[in-house]
Amino acid sequence: QVQLVESGGGLVQPGGSLRLSCAASGSIYRGNSIMEWNRQAPGKQRELVARITSDGTTNYADSLKGRFTISRDNAKSTVYLQMNSLKPEDTAVYYCHSTGTFYGTATRYDYWGQGTQVTVSS
Repeated sequence: QVQLVESGGGLVQPGGSLRLSCAASGSIYRGNSIMEWNRQAPGKQRELVARITSDGTTNYADSLKGRFTISRDNAKSTVYLQMNSLKPEDTAVYYCHSTGTFYGTATRYDYWGQGTQVTVSS
């Protein structure tokens, strides 16, 4: 079963906006989950972009706070990353990541999506 599916990446001009989506399976989303967006640019380490917990607490990379916003739509079991004022250095593959326990169990999981490419260029 595919657990996480990202979408919404593409080519955008500097200063533009994109919204990434991560659709999660219900067994993950309804559990005690931590949902994250991470990114990896060529030649660089993968880095945390944003995190949201099951109680709605959010965390952002310092350099991105104010431009990026993570949110949850519980009815759709989907996590979003709204990216505004995009810069060329935001170019990377963006990955959805979830870790926690399956709903109603103590069984832990850790899943990564396949990634979606974001390219910021004129």
